[in-house]
Amino acid sequence: MRIEEPATHVQGSGAAGSARFVVVGETLIDIVPGGGADGTTRAACRLPGGSPANVAVTLGRLGRDVTLATTLADDADGSAARAWLTESEVRVLAQEPATGRTSTAAVVLAPDGSAAYEFDLTWDLRTSTFAEAVEHGADAIHAGSIATVLAPGADAVEHALAAARGRCLISIDPNARSTITPDVDAARSRVERLVSLADLVKVSEEDLHWYHPGVDVAEVARAWASSGPSLVVVTLGADGCLIVRGDEQATVPARDVVVADTIGAGDTFMGALLDAVVGLGAAGRDARRVLSSLDMEQLREAASWAATAAAVTVSRPGADPPTRAELAAAHDWVAHAQGTSDGMLSTIL
Repeated sequence: MRIEEPATHVQGSGAAGSARFVVVGETLIDIVPGGGADGTTRAACRLPGGSPANVAVTLGRLGRDVTLATTLADDADGSAARAWLTESEVRVLAQEPATGRTSTAAVVLAPDGSAAYEFDLTWDLRTSTFAEAVEHGADAIHAGSIATVLAPGADAVEHALAAARGRCLISIDPNARSTITPDVDAARSRVERLVSLADLVKVSEEDLHWYHPGVDVAEVARAWASSGPSLVVVTLGADGCLIVRGDEQATVPARDVVVADTIGAGDTFMGALLDAVVGLGAAGRDARRVLSSLDMEQLREAASWAATAAAVTVSRPGADPPTRAELAAAHDWVAHAQGTSDGMLSTIL
């Protein structure tokens, strides 16, 4: 087991670093083709990524105290990923994968910048590794993507989330990876067990269509919200996002931005949304109660904060989430340009 400690946090205020986050899931290397959807020219490259790792990096760059429980090999790719994580203020708790090599994802970019992935990976995290990550306590635990559906590691994730229920904020982002889990019925069954354990679920419209083809996403979101979580947020791409809590729902528009690519956009949204709701008090044993008591305008502002963060990420190549200073400046500019209230900013910051 290897633990890499980040440098002392330099982003954000003391309040931003007080909550303890644990993210569990895969870290991998994105093999990105040359060129860009925005017409720019760039060389093909290998960039660290993985949905949960991107969430951890987002939280680290926003000044949060975050530990990532993951698998990384002692190879060149693993060293690059460790450096990227620790430079982004993420404490890394890494288990050696059985294959002895760090996982990869070959990125295929569409003309609009959207990304698809071809994976070479294994996910075999042990329950003991996750337990070590949370042994000193956690105010919020996040899991997502391949880590939630690919055995044998997915079993450890489900067990850990079940054990943590009621003790801290639990969030999941169930990315659909049809090439990894082609049996949609089995994947949906596992994912919806995790949804029932969570307090907060973020899911994309595209993923919901895969899990429930032909069903309106708002209908699925309401069904998921009634099964356990206090809050379900559905990202709708260029149409923004849908917030569902019980019988309440609201929408938040997307940001207008020139897209370099969409790598890490949803993960940045997830990390910034966690940053926002925890900043509003939804952490620890009080997480569910606070999520249920926040008014819809507070939830819209939290989602707006996340949407701005995602816009910053898609405006530059690869999974490159903003720092807290960058996000605050961008969000302040959006609030001014759109004539919207930024009254919640002082609370979230």
